[in-house]
Amino acid sequence: MPVHYIYLIIAVVCETAGTACIKASAEFTKPLPSIGVLICFGAAFYFLSLTLKYMPIGVVYALWSGLGIVLITIIGIVIFKQSLDLAAYIGIGLIMLGVIVINVFSNSTPH
Repeated sequence: MPVHYIYLIIAVVCETAGTACIKASAEFTKPLPSIGVLICFGAAFYFLSLTLKYMPIGVVYALWSGLGIVLITIIGIVIFKQSLDLAAYIGIGLIMLGVIVINVFSNSTPH
């Protein structure tokens, strides 16, 4: 796997962990998750910046945000016991389809 995809995956995981920490922080009233927000988002933006050396910013941001949406949705369902309706699942499926189209068919991403 090319290094830029590894950086992007790390960025997405860190961003998603940071978002989960925001929820767990109870509006920043719990210190440990609040600190987690800062650490996770700092790491996410660092690894995102490394990815930008290899790929166009628009493509990187589309992949980062799309994958982050899917991952945080899974975390919301599994950890926070949230539920979604059919329209939300369809919308998230379309986001996943967009990520696949970019990675498989676009010449903007190095393979």
